[in-house]
Amino acid sequence: MPKAYVFTRYGGPETEALVELDRPSPGPGEVLVAVRAAGVNPVDWKQRTGYRRPGESGERDFPAVLGNEVAGTVVETGEGVTGFAPGDEVFGTAVAGGYAEYALLAAHITAPRPPALSVTDAATLPVAAATAYDGVHQLALPAGATLLVTGAGGGVGVAVVQIARALGVRVVGVASEAKKDLVESLGAVHVTSGTGWTDRARAAAPDGVAGVYDLVGGDVLREAADLVADRTKLITAGAPADAAEALGGARVLRARDAAVLRAVAALVVGGALDPHVTRSYPLEQAGQALREVEDGHARGKIVIEIGATA
Repeated sequence: MPKAYVFTRYGGPETEALVELDRPSPGPGEVLVAVRAAGVNPVDWKQRTGYRRPGESGERDFPAVLGNEVAGTVVETGEGVTGFAPGDEVFGTAVAGGYAEYALLAAHITAPRPPALSVTDAATLPVAAATAYDGVHQLALPAGATLLVTGAGGGVGVAVVQIARALGVRVVGVASEAKKDLVESLGAVHVTSGTGWTDRARAAAPDGVAGVYDLVGGDVLREAADLVADRTKLITAGAPADAAEALGGARVLRARDAAVLRAVAALVVGGALDPHVTRSYPLEQAGQALREVEDGHARGKIVIEIGATA
């Protein structure tokens, strides 16, 4: 039977396990893929704790497969699906988990993988890069404006910096000292996170910032709000909508469609976006991959390799 990395109830890492599950069958509007690589994101462990995305409701069926973004090969298509056939190389958003040998994708959030786009890079795009793309275009800052990015050294942050820079936006990236070289290599001005970071940010942007893209939430989001004059240019993917709205800002508005996937794939193929996959793990070590992201130590993106990725 196919293997999958799951959580058996809400809680911490102790709920995770590698198990065997029946191969899923695609329903209407779904595509079944043999997974070759799965991206690892903070939302994965947050869902294990019971987190719901805006608009999500209902309880999960356990065991629940972890993971939200994959790249793989189409095996079967469900009723009403057009444009995909068995053997196609695709990447997209998992319907019910992606850390598995087989996963169901929502066809409307699935795109063909261009031959020049590697499997591991493709697996990082549906959540991290697409979130970055949506937020940068939501802010719509003009070329030459300054964008402050908190959590600039993580998977989404790395993509935000590059997408904004490709549009001519100046970026100040807040991240740990350990990620300074990474942030600066992307073309951003690095500001060390931690106590006093707002003073350092003001020094790095003496004329102020035109927008804030927050990926941390909590106190960092509240402190960042004081750095932008126009609170409509304050967005977050690191905090609930009500936390952002209380400060005059908003959550990142996700398009969640294949057009965005094609757009970010084109940025990678064209050289404007490097997902910075810094480490990969086999499915048997999915727990270690998730710990690296959950503990906040990941630089760039972590990927789980499940099938051949050459």
